[in-house]
Amino acid sequence: MKVLAICGSLRAASYNRSLLRTAAELAPAGMEVEMAEIRGIPVFDEDLEKEGMPEAVAELRLRAKAADGLLIGCPEYNYGIAGPLKNAVDWLSRPHGEPRTPFINRPVAILGASMSLIGTARAQAQLRQTLQGCGALTMPSPEVYVIRAQDKFDAEGKLTDQQTRDAVGRLMAAFGTWIARLKG
Repeated sequence: MKVLAICGSLRAASYNRSLLRTAAELAPAGMEVEMAEIRGIPVFDEDLEKEGMPEAVAELRLRAKAADGLLIGCPEYNYGIAGPLKNAVDWLSRPHGEPRTPFINRPVAILGASMSLIGTARAQAQLRQTLQGCGALTMPSPEVYVIRAQDKFDAEGKLTDQQTRDAVGRLMAAFGTWIARLKG
């Protein structure tokens, strides 16, 4: 089972990038998680789209279509979806002459980390609504909202909080089951 992990933050030391690495470590047997970058994806522009799919977008689309599921690390900026993540979703949602986008009937799981006291709950709710409109099959639960991330990751980006590690492990096990159920 192949999962493509997409980090919605561009920052190299992003808590969400570290959270996705932890998710990959805790993936159940038989699940391979590979990371995708959204850095280099231009701002969505239909005029640019008419000229042809930008290379960074085309590569992400191919990888997303080849995956059995998508795992999204969702940061929260100003009570909402981070601009780079929303931009990547907008590009991926375009059919670009194909009968379907990478989201149609694709299993998706979301998790997120923030320094706030409510984690990324608002951004995840917005992302769920957006993905529903794109035809994705977003896993309803469990949900992972890492609060006070600065206290849960060490200087190297390793998730040190055992309770949070356990929650991520439960999400990954449930995601494996979700993918298998939807593929079967």
